[in-house]
Amino acid sequence: MNLVTHQSCYGLGLMLVMVMLTLCLLVLPPVLPPLPPPPLMLLFIPVAMMGALVCLAFLPYKVPNFEADISI
Repeated sequence: MNLVTHQSCYGLGLMLVMVMLTLCLLVLPPVLPPLPPPPLMLLFIPVAMMGALVCLAFLPYKVPNFEADISI
């Protein structure tokens, strides 16, 4: 009888990287000094990107039908 063994999707190396990243995210913010705020124009970039994505989401989906254009 062939037994299927369950293998993890994450290896030991990837788990170590995720633990180190988690520790960095927990330890570094209280240790590092606060950064100055970014320029005002840089704050509008994510807003503009979100607006463009919303506009693209509601555009009508038009694909040309090449099969209907072929006359035999």
